[in-house]
Formats: sequence, C-alpha cells, structure tokens
Amino acid sequence: MPDALDFEQPLLEIETRIAELQAVEDPSSVRDEIAKLDERLTRLRQRTFASLTAWQRTQLARHPRRPYMRDWCKLLFDDFLELHGDRLFGDDAAIVGGLARFEGRSVVVLGHQKGRDTREKIARNFGMPHPEGYRKAHRLFEMAAKFGKPVLTFIDTPGAYPGVGAEERGQAEAIARNLRLMAGLPTPIIAVVTGEGGSGGALAIGMGNRVLMLEYAVYSVISPEGCAAILWGDAGKAAEAAEVMKTTAPDLVRLGVVDGIVPEPVGGAHRDWDGAGALLKAALRQELAALAQTPPDELIGDRYEKFRRIGAFEETASPARA
Repeated sequence: MPDALDFEQPLLEIETRIAELQAVEDPSSVRDEIAKLDERLTRLRQRTFASLTAWQRTQLARHPRRPYMRDWCKLLFDDFLELHGDRLFGDDAAIVGGLARFEGRSVVVLGHQKGRDTREKIARNFGMPHPEGYRKAHRLFEMAAKFGKPVLTFIDTPGAYPGVGAEERGQAEAIARNLRLMAGLPTPIIAVVTGEGGSGGALAIGMGNRVLMLEYAVYSVISPEGCAAILWGDAGKAAEAAEVMKTTAPDLVRLGVVDGIVPEPVGGAHRDWDGAGALLKAALRQELAALAQTPPDELIGDRYEKFRRIGAFEETASPARA
C-alpha cells in the first residue's frame, strides 16, 4: 500500500504475501496458508492499533489517504451544493461549505479541505484557511441561523495560515467573530475533528453543542513539532511532545474537551472510507436526533456552559507576609 507508515510495515508485508498467494494459478493449493496468514494479519492488526502511541495517532491523523471534506460530503450527504466566497475579498479553497441533505434533513455543512497532489495542496493551501475562509464560514453560519438549519462542521487543519497577507486581512478578527457568532447561534452545531485539529484554525469552526473526534484524530493548540521546538529547541522531539500534550481522542474525552469518540475501521479511516463514513453517519444521526427538539435558548445556554467548563482550575491564596 502506498504511503504506508512505519508501524504499518509488518502488516503490509503480510498483505503483500497474501496477494502473491492469491495470484497463483491454483489458489486452492495454498488455501490453508492464506487462511493462516489472514488469521495472523487480523491478530497483528488488532494488536498494533490497540497500542498506538500519541505520535503514531498523529501520523494517522495526517495520513494523505484519509478522507477530506469533499470526500465526507460524498460519503455522508445527498444534494450537496457548494457555496463560494465571503462577499468581501474572495473564495478560500481551504474551506469547503454549502447546503446538503443528511438523511432527508436539510443542513449546512462546512470543513477544511486539504489536497492530495502537489497542485491541489498548493491550491488548498495545505488546509490552512486565510481570513476569507473564516468569513465564508461566518456567512454560512448566518445562513443556518436565518433558515433554522443545523450546522455540521468537519475539522482537519494544521492551523490558520500564519502568513503576512492573512494578518493584514484580519486573521485574528475573523476567527474571533466566528467564535462570537457560534456562541450565540440558535441552531444545533455538531463539530467533528476528522484529522488534525490545529489551534485557532480548528476552533474557528469548532464551537459546537457536540464536539466529536474520530478515533485516530488529534486536537491541540500547537503541533507536536512546534511544541518540541519551543520547549526543547528541537522539533525532532515531536514524538516526545505528542505524549505529554494529551492531544488524542481518549485524552480529550477524559479532560472534557470533546464529547465523544467516533470509532474507525480497524486500520484507520484511510483504509476503508465506506466503513468510516457509515460509522460517522451513525454518530451524527444520534447527535442530531438528541439536539433536534432542543429550544434555541437551551442550545445557546448549553453551548456556553460546555465551553466555560473546559480548562477548569483551582485558585489558592498565598500566605500573608508578616
């Protein structure tokens, strides 16, 4: 399999051997050997993916064959109609959004879009939005509020684009306006971290009544490489940083940052798009059903309380000096 990660190599070797045996003129002559290899592959795959490190999960979250926003639209929705532009500056290809139907229900959907080949990666700016991307999202949020449509967002970005042009066009202000709008949006919002959830670039479309993460997604204020470079002056210590940053789905559920984990097919979403789509569709169906009958004021209040609870801390008074 192209783009196999280091820890997937033992699996790839067995898969290659099985494919070779299946290609012989008389597969029945090696049926028993194929069966044994299949059983061995299943055990090894389960053992490998049950004990992934935080850095290995980060590698999976960044896998180039993982489904991106436009792929999720095909897997999850009917009648997707993409809407372009922020009506102020331009159209940012790093954020894709529009109207769609989810199991007959009209919804507003948007998310980060990375590229697969070099040309598309450059066109999509590697999934790092400019201010106009967040203002496009802002326009879609307003549309959802106006017509009473639920909002589904899909997060997969290294972060907001840190270039000079983005700062000149108000990157921080665009993200802040999205946070303010989402905080008071009178319609259900479900955010799903499908790959990388990077910093404010992720949070700008991530303030949901429910925040879910795919099993092998990661969500953090900075990349492991960036953290390692700041703390130890060595980006090569990214694996060590990933362990202490608590960026994986199980860690963030325990910390109360996200509400639930969407399981992925064994081996990761990049190996089975249809399976991953079915599992995510079931999770979205359940969450939408729970939120559909909630009054707008409760949606807003619950969302406010949810984000106020994140990052709980205690204060202690210092002893008075004599």
